[in-house]
Amino acid sequence: METPSVPHRLYPATGCPHADNARLLARGAVAPVVLPGGVEGMAVLGHETLRDFLQHPEVAKNARHFTELTEGRIPVGWPLLTFATVRGMTTADGADHRRLRGLAGRAFTPRRVEQLRSWIQELTASLLDALERAAAEGDGVADLRRHFALPLPMEVICELLGVDAEFRHRLHHLSSQVVTTDIAPAEAVAANRELAAVLAAVAAARAERPGDDLTSALIAARDEDGDRLGQEELIGTLLLMIIAGHETTLNLITNAVRALCGHRDQLDLVRKGEASWADVVEETLRWDAPVSFFPFRYPVRDLTVDGTTIPAGTPVLAGYSAAGRDPAAHGPDADRFDVTRPARPDAVRHLSLGHGAHYCLGAPLARLEATVALERLFDRFPALDLAVPEDGLAPLSGFVGNSVQALPVRLRT
Repeated sequence: METPSVPHRLYPATGCPHADNARLLARGAVAPVVLPGGVEGMAVLGHETLRDFLQHPEVAKNARHFTELTEGRIPVGWPLLTFATVRGMTTADGADHRRLRGLAGRAFTPRRVEQLRSWIQELTASLLDALERAAAEGDGVADLRRHFALPLPMEVICELLGVDAEFRHRLHHLSSQVVTTDIAPAEAVAANRELAAVLAAVAAARAERPGDDLTSALIAARDEDGDRLGQEELIGTLLLMIIAGHETTLNLITNAVRALCGHRDQLDLVRKGEASWADVVEETLRWDAPVSFFPFRYPVRDLTVDGTTIPAGTPVLAGYSAAGRDPAAHGPDADRFDVTRPARPDAVRHLSLGHGAHYCLGAPLARLEATVALERLFDRFPALDLAVPEDGLAPLSGFVGNSVQALPVRLRT
């Protein structure tokens, strides 16, 4: 197996990851990478290797294990700093992680998610009305990402958290800045400070007027027992849930529509009942994962992973988009979008929502939103298609989120 002679540089505005992923996977399941600012790290790319790494008992999430950070060599304006330092589930280990996950989990029980179905269907219908109006004003063309794929998950997560309407647009703008990797240091610092201030205002509003929402429940838990959830953890938990609760589903819906428009035969299979909308969602998650490289995990000792040594304290990226197209796991046609692709009986179908203790808490909700969105969208606009060539779609900046900046569609032929 070929070993890379030099680390792969992850440029801040990398864009579509699949060509680079294929080259890296041809060399091995683990690749040394250079992050923005010259920070050295690793990426785990192979499906089987990543699955094992995500549940390895000697791999931590808490940034106290991040050597360069603890030694003071990471600047305040580093664009990936929030991923390492925010206080919440994604940066907690052991008992702390179980405590925070347990508090947040009450919003995502199967019963609570299923209760949201009828409301999500109503919201989807109203957003389709808005999409049609936007197309009418734009010569039959509308940006599906802006008018449909974005507001659906944003409204849902804000409803769950009890976020007042006045904060919602600003939260999307700020969370998008937090997850990008091509932001200037001063802008990164300003975005994080403003996002924390907005979320503090959200928490203050819910403290003053508690409701049947997760933020009110988290505040009640904090007030009942001050050791359970501090203010910093409260803000960190809200930040993580706002970002994960809409950015991932936004990319999932966008990528699924783009995939179906580019593969009309697969759309026909769904319409003929030979595959389900749930199959479309799962294949999109595998084939074009909404998150490309997710930061960070840190080995607590030197680990040998698929023949490569990862030193203790190294920041490691989970390469979800690469794992989804790993031929070793998904066969020689891993690059093909196939909604009838059978799941392997001996392995998970994909890792795009994580694996192990940190598996995405909102996965059932994301699947519900995407399934409802796609079914209602193509039922109402069966001739929907891209309004520009596929290669004219600009990818998102950065290497964390994986999608396109806009998705211009024509609703009718």
